[in-house]
Amino acid sequence: MNNNTTAIIDYGVGNLFSLKSSLQFLGADVIITNKPEELLSSARIILPGVGAFEDAIKKLRNSGVDKTVMECVERGKPLLGICLGMQLLFENSYEYGFHKGLGLIPGSVVPLKDKIDDTLKVPHIGWNRLSYKENDKLFKYLQGSAYAYYVHSYYADTTEKYIIAHSEYDIKVTGAVRNGNVMGTQFHPEKSGKQGLLILKAFCEEV
Repeated sequence: MNNNTTAIIDYGVGNLFSLKSSLQFLGADVIITNKPEELLSSARIILPGVGAFEDAIKKLRNSGVDKTVMECVERGKPLLGICLGMQLLFENSYEYGFHKGLGLIPGSVVPLKDKIDDTLKVPHIGWNRLSYKENDKLFKYLQGSAYAYYVHSYYADTTEKYIIAHSEYDIKVTGAVRNGNVMGTQFHPEKSGKQGLLILKAFCEEV
């Protein structure tokens, strides 16, 4: 493994193939792994995820990968959580009960349906305009209007300090977050066309 490898964490949750294909399209050196030594020796790591919070956090902890993720972050390694992977970064979730997350970003994951007009569909599925902080390195290749592809029923309730992008869905839905070297996107960059690829490209240059 060279010192610029991007590692996708495999813990039994998420569509890893499309993400790996997108990164390879960008020319990135990428591996899918759950081996601590490979995650720790990679340049940056991605935490994907689809499905339910409780199931995902249990798999992460039962595999011991959660400890490796925390060690990577402590070493200053860039971490990107995608969709459910982003939600796992927060302190807790109220999806079908109360569950503790990794606690890397302050805030809670809460139901969309409790916050938006009941005429709007949940889950929030499809393309939505992305309002982003142009000075954040994750968006350095974006210019002008951007759109992202979402599939989710819960969203991250956190302070403006950590929100680097949002989309309007009756409320400001948290689209992307950052806390130092820890980043997350609620939308799927690997499904968000050219602009999503540009976000992944920017992440692959995080050091």
